[in-house]
Amino acid sequence: MQMQEELESGVDFETMLNESFAQAEQDELTEGTIVALTDEYAIIDVGQKIEGRIPLDEIRQVDGTLRYKIGDKIPVVQSGYSGDYPVLSHRKAVARQKNRALIDELEGKNLDEATLRGKVVSYSRGGFTIQTADGCELFMPRSQAAYRENPKELIGKEVTVSVIKTDKSNDSIVVSRKRLLDAKRRNRKKILKRLLEDKEIVKGVIKKITSYGMFVDVGGIDGLVHYSEISYKGPVNPASLYKEGEEIEVKAIDYDPAKNRLSLSIKATMEDPWEEIRKELAAGDIIKVVVSNIENYGAFVDLGNDIEGFLHISELGWQKNIKHPKEILKIGEEIDVEVIEINPDARRLRVSLKRLMPKPFEEFRSKYKEGDRVKGVVTSLTDFGAFVRIGQVEGLLHNEDASWNKNEKCKNTFKVGDEIEVEILKIDTEKEKISLGRKNLIQSPIQQFAASHKVGDVVEGTIRDIKEFGIFVRIQEGVDALMRHRDLSAEQVAELKIGDKMQGEITLLDTASGKIRLTPRLANQGASEFVEEAAINPLKSALKESLKI
Repeated sequence: MQMQEELESGVDFETMLNESFAQAEQDELTEGTIVALTDEYAIIDVGQKIEGRIPLDEIRQVDGTLRYKIGDKIPVVQSGYSGDYPVLSHRKAVARQKNRALIDELEGKNLDEATLRGKVVSYSRGGFTIQTADGCELFMPRSQAAYRENPKELIGKEVTVSVIKTDKSNDSIVVSRKRLLDAKRRNRKKILKRLLEDKEIVKGVIKKITSYGMFVDVGGIDGLVHYSEISYKGPVNPASLYKEGEEIEVKAIDYDPAKNRLSLSIKATMEDPWEEIRKELAAGDIIKVVVSNIENYGAFVDLGNDIEGFLHISELGWQKNIKHPKEILKIGEEIDVEVIEINPDARRLRVSLKRLMPKPFEEFRSKYKEGDRVKGVVTSLTDFGAFVRIGQVEGLLHNEDASWNKNEKCKNTFKVGDEIEVEILKIDTEKEKISLGRKNLIQSPIQQFAASHKVGDVVEGTIRDIKEFGIFVRIQEGVDALMRHRDLSAEQVAELKIGDKMQGEITLLDTASGKIRLTPRLANQGASEFVEEAAINPLKSALKESLKI
């Protein structure tokens, strides 16, 4: 648009270029002598009794002191007159000298490849003046500036330009910003075609590394390699693998023209190791891996081909009390594991360590049998019993198997960490469960009672319960005996109530089944009367004897 406007106004690039050279020819480079210094100017004698002046700022150093003194000869450029006085500039003279040196340096070189960088310091109808860091002054025509709307928007900006033409006769250098930008756009299209259409793998230079990825320059175009696109292992910290300025190979995976955003990938330049895994590995295979990372929920293991597998904490061992994988593993350790799940499509591989270890239940089953007495440690207590660890397995000691007292609970008897002796009641192979007992290891109340009593003994107790078939008499704590209603008269049964005292003769004392039976003896009936009645009435006595069976 700028070029078209300039052509329509009758001012073309060649005209402006010639005007710039003509102006340079008017600016005569000469040498003058400082004859006086005022507060603002240095008075310069340029010969033929002509004196001009230059601002002190042109010869002032960074620290504020003057670079020259009265009597010093300095180069100046004379660009016409202001009244009777010549217009002089030391700054332009220095720039002419710098330009001359630069032109000598560029002589014989391909100007299309020569680029300079400088700051835009001024603007005139013809174009812009650019000053380089080493003091050269460059001229950039408006048509070569590539600004958007207002040309003054370039003032103060640092720009990179290409050399169009040099003129040694007047030490002028004409440059273009537009040429570089056009070349950059053409190169960008070319690079994008290689990346997006041809799907080529290209080399790029890492410009910046961040926590989420790396910005890579590919032929003048910046693209982002996200940290998830570095390795098939998954997201990795780019700073741990690369450094800024390093050259790497990348491949384009996406481009957003609206946002001018290019997404690159390093792992896309490599062969997908999951395809190899799909062909070579199956669940149940045993492989050697290296522990690459440890978290509180498990560990990641490196298969050595840019793939990581996951070893969950539950797969570290058969024991249930592993609090952290660091108790068993360390980073860099080489271990054998079994593949338990492989899903190349989901990029998921799970492995197990415990499946290569002897199963604790099988070891227990080979070592113990039902009825064995063993020692174990209480690991936890519940309302229904206690869990007891025997070696590497746990068994359940139910409340009803722990004590002869039906009201007694394990949680009121033991505490976690207690070592106790138990009996193996049952080994359930199918469910891999172990039932334990403890009461069989101690005498039951009936066994204790039987140690001091026998069939035929007369005992006294208290009616604890009345059922349709008989009454239960509490002889002592934990020992009840049954007296059937058929051994009593209807009148006696009708008069019975809980809490009454009863006497009876032991007719059955079975410690195996825990049963005791009594025949009635009323509380006011003495033993002699019982014997006398039996003697007088043999039939009744015989009946009583039969009831003992």
